[in-house]
Amino acid sequence: MASRPSRQGAGRTGARDGSRRRRLPLRYLLPVLVLVALMAMLMLRGYVHSEILADHRVRPPAATDRVPERILNGGPVIDTRSGRTASLSVPDHRLVLTFDDGPDPDWTPKVLDVLKKHDAHAVFFVTGTMASRYPDLVKRMVEEGHEVGLHTFNHPDLSYQSKQRIDWELSQNQLAISGAAGIRTSLFRPPYSSFSAAMDNKSWPVTEYIGRRGYITVVNNTDSEDWRRPGADEIIRRSTPADGKGAIVLMHDSGGDRSQTVAALDRFLPDMKDRGYEFDNLTEALDAPSAHTQVSGLELWKGKAWIVLVQTSENITDVLVVGLAVVGSLVIGRFVLMLVLSGWHARRVRRPGFSWGPPVTEPVSVLVPAYNEAKCIENTVRSLMASEHPIEVIVVDDGSSDGTARIVEAMGLPGVRVVRQLNAGKPAALNRGLANARHDIVVMMDGDTVFEPSTVRELVQPFGDPQVGAVAGNAKVGNRDSLIGAWQHIEYVMGFNLDRRMYDILRCMPTIPGAVGAFRRSALERVGGMSDDTLAEDTDITMALHRDGWRVVYAENARAWTEAPETVQQLWSQRYRWSYGTMQAIWKHRRALLDRGPSGRFGRLGLPLVSLFMVLAPLLAPLIDVFLLYGIIFGPTGKTIVAWLGVLAIQLFCAAYAFRLDRERMTHLISLPLQQILYRQLMYVVLLQSWITALTGGRLRWQKLRRTGAVGAPLGAVPSPRTTSSEDRRPVG
Repeated sequence: MASRPSRQGAGRTGARDGSRRRRLPLRYLLPVLVLVALMAMLMLRGYVHSEILADHRVRPPAATDRVPERILNGGPVIDTRSGRTASLSVPDHRLVLTFDDGPDPDWTPKVLDVLKKHDAHAVFFVTGTMASRYPDLVKRMVEEGHEVGLHTFNHPDLSYQSKQRIDWELSQNQLAISGAAGIRTSLFRPPYSSFSAAMDNKSWPVTEYIGRRGYITVVNNTDSEDWRRPGADEIIRRSTPADGKGAIVLMHDSGGDRSQTVAALDRFLPDMKDRGYEFDNLTEALDAPSAHTQVSGLELWKGKAWIVLVQTSENITDVLVVGLAVVGSLVIGRFVLMLVLSGWHARRVRRPGFSWGPPVTEPVSVLVPAYNEAKCIENTVRSLMASEHPIEVIVVDDGSSDGTARIVEAMGLPGVRVVRQLNAGKPAALNRGLANARHDIVVMMDGDTVFEPSTVRELVQPFGDPQVGAVAGNAKVGNRDSLIGAWQHIEYVMGFNLDRRMYDILRCMPTIPGAVGAFRRSALERVGGMSDDTLAEDTDITMALHRDGWRVVYAENARAWTEAPETVQQLWSQRYRWSYGTMQAIWKHRRALLDRGPSGRFGRLGLPLVSLFMVLAPLLAPLIDVFLLYGIIFGPTGKTIVAWLGVLAIQLFCAAYAFRLDRERMTHLISLPLQQILYRQLMYVVLLQSWITALTGGRLRWQKLRRTGAVGAPLGAVPSPRTTSSEDRRPVG
């Protein structure tokens, strides 16, 4: 039931030529933009972590007959610029330390500290992926007098790559260095390279091509083999050239544990200086102009923009990982609580001799707020007529335009009254019904819901306990034959009723469902009746009762059958209202966090649980599927699928347990995996839209859901409704 829906904009705008163009609704546009931005950040993250476009192939040695002899027998510095074929060696008593594969956030700072301690310079051949992620370290290298060289972006073996890919690797590597330190470099070291004598027919053409692109190729002639971690002594031995010769020494500041490298370096530098060696960067050792060139203008800003994008993707990914950990903890924690506490609840209320107190036998008032419920209202009222408990029925017609009130009046049933009012909304209709009720216990239901004969009796028995102010019934989906209906059926049984058992034990149940709930009239009067402050008046009144000190419980056998939305649009409208209304109710009762007594207890227990389980967890839940998709595409695929299946198995176990408690058939659980993939995404978008509405201060209107009247009470539970033709259901004035 809802207030009269206002006419919304048609979502069209006139063009200059008078034509009308459809615009994408904001509720679709914003989530799509968020999703696109999120996926773009994840793709960028995968790229800079070498999870996208990475090529880990390494070519075996090939023939060398096409490599010039002066290269094979020359020095470690190879210059093929402008058609030259030259090589250079480092002069005697000069050592050029080179470090590959960095910068690494753990080991590069330690290497830099040792170099600074001993006043030594070096050359760092950085990859674009690491330079993009740790730009401050590249900047420090340059500021402390070291030279930086290219080591490609993704560290592929370039002999396997096309010229376009080689250009891409160089330009992206250069872009990262420019953004990090504001310079370009002319130094290059190929991945998987070694001595110049190892140049072969596959790597030499690449070296020639890179020279034509303006780069000097730097290999080495002394290999510390520190990547093997042979011990500091062995690293020092292998790094020491014979007979005072100059050398380019290969070391690593990334790619694993480099503690032995750091320890060896701290001994190697002073020892070799005592033997007359100097530690320079490459151009210092060769007495050549610096390999660095300052960049400015567009090139500089492109580099800085790249670094900002990468850092943003890293930060967003870190937040998403934290969010995944949070939602994982919430999901597991909620499942554990539900399993333990719902089982406790079931054992308690089902044990022999259990009672809430003296049997409740006095008549009760049943309020049925109705707005344009012509297709459903007859089934609703007839189901009440079969009640095993004495009742009066008050149908409050909230300005219906389809003849809802006339249908009820034409039924001529004893004990059924119709109260008419101008359209004012569901809270006002319920308050109007409350004012006309004759009894101290009031049952509230929706106009599209049917009760079983025992529902009212089961629903009011907890009022035998004078501390009970309200009772939640067991709402069930009546139209569960469609896929959307089956998904909602799973949600109702698992997500709502299992939750209510848990909240009952914790004494902080957040919502009495509008489809089936009962209230002590005095409790309602003490909190001011139903309020229209929020769009979730059922959640609002339940929280108000908790704060007033009343106990709210769950009656599992008080079953009501309701018509769930049958289209995505209707489901969207309903859940949008629920989500936004729940947020409103939480905000309205936020002061309970600081209160004392019952209000404070609910504020410090109930509000956090509702916020975590009903707002935060559903909002973060799609991260499970986002990382599933990311892991399947970029790896590790096997572990990702196993982890997702593990989460699904936990959900399936909890769902099966909930179905067992509710004595439901398990066949509908077949659609659970598909529900997790599709339905949860819809709920995520709805919740995201609710957040946007809340943060922007928007006011959501009530929206009337279109009903079919297809839900009836279980066979034999109530008298059959009268047979009507389609003309009997046309709107009447």
